[in-house]
Amino acid sequence: MSGVKPSPEGAAHRVTPGQQFGHDAHRDLEALSGAFVTPWRAARRLAILLAAVLLAAAAGCAFGSVHISLIRAFTRPGSSDHAILFDARLPRVLMGLAVGAVLASVGAALQALVRNPLAEGGILGISGGGALGAIVAMIALSQAPFADEAVALVAFGMALASTFLVYRLALVNGQLEPFTLLLVGVIFNAFWGAAIMIINSVVNFYYAHSILFWLIGSLQAPSYGEVAMVSVLGLAGFAVLMMSARDMNLLSLGDESAAELGVELNRLRRTIFFATSVMLGAAVSVSGIISFVGLMVPHILRLVFGADHRFLLPASLLGGAAFMVIADLIARMAIAPAELPVGAITALCGGPFFIYMLRREGRKPFLT
Repeated sequence: MSGVKPSPEGAAHRVTPGQQFGHDAHRDLEALSGAFVTPWRAARRLAILLAAVLLAAAAGCAFGSVHISLIRAFTRPGSSDHAILFDARLPRVLMGLAVGAVLASVGAALQALVRNPLAEGGILGISGGGALGAIVAMIALSQAPFADEAVALVAFGMALASTFLVYRLALVNGQLEPFTLLLVGVIFNAFWGAAIMIINSVVNFYYAHSILFWLIGSLQAPSYGEVAMVSVLGLAGFAVLMMSARDMNLLSLGDESAAELGVELNRLRRTIFFATSVMLGAAVSVSGIISFVGLMVPHILRLVFGADHRFLLPASLLGGAAFMVIADLIARMAIAPAELPVGAITALCGGPFFIYMLRREGRKPFLT
């Protein structure tokens, strides 16, 4: 219309649709990187989080329903202080560190996987499956000499079985679809919950009380062997997630942009799903269902570390560990000498936070 004809040089450099898409993807990635913190600043913030973990662990060991002297506990092996610290408090603190680290890092990874800010480990039906397995084993094997080990083993096996079923049912034309994964997880959670309620309605009061604590989540009386199991499986899964951290960043741009930038979407989703499932199964097998840790901690730390999963994942690992130990300390001391389940404390914190997130995300889009 202006009378100016395109020059041959301009025609030779006309951008094709595919080139334009690639250009937009790179431009989106550059824009997204503005939300990332620098490595040096992230390292300093991670160091602060590590210090918080150490302080939380020290507080968890020092305080409780019974006053002890840490100096006497370390210097007098035959004292009651030594027995309380090393037989009761220390394994519990270590279990809190392991479980909190697992739940928070799983939540951060799943929010990237399904691109949903309200995602956490409990939504995929894996926790419910593990809890059902533990409850059945707890009742059926209550008189066995290896009952405690069997409960954890059956719970972990049932969590993995739930993982396989959810994965198979979430496949659409051979691809793992995030929306279908969420829907299948919700259905499995409802099914496992109904099965647990049926069992709870026919057992005696002793088992009903144990089932309630398992459903709410508790860190009572863990063994060092259980701590080692959760720690090893949790760190193995976390290492897999860290190797996929860069691809998680690209996944936040959308499927098409991520694929254009070289991400194998189906392989990445399988990797994240199975790594988080193993981690979550290990945690649930010893602690029961502890909710909201994987929702709250990653969102709070995302405000500090930005959207870069290379920093957000280790920050969630440390932040979740510190949060869980403090929550368990509150559970132990709130009504001492009696004790609250730690899942009740996390739920009291997480319920209002969930409502806040739900209202906020109803007003504006979320970018992970």
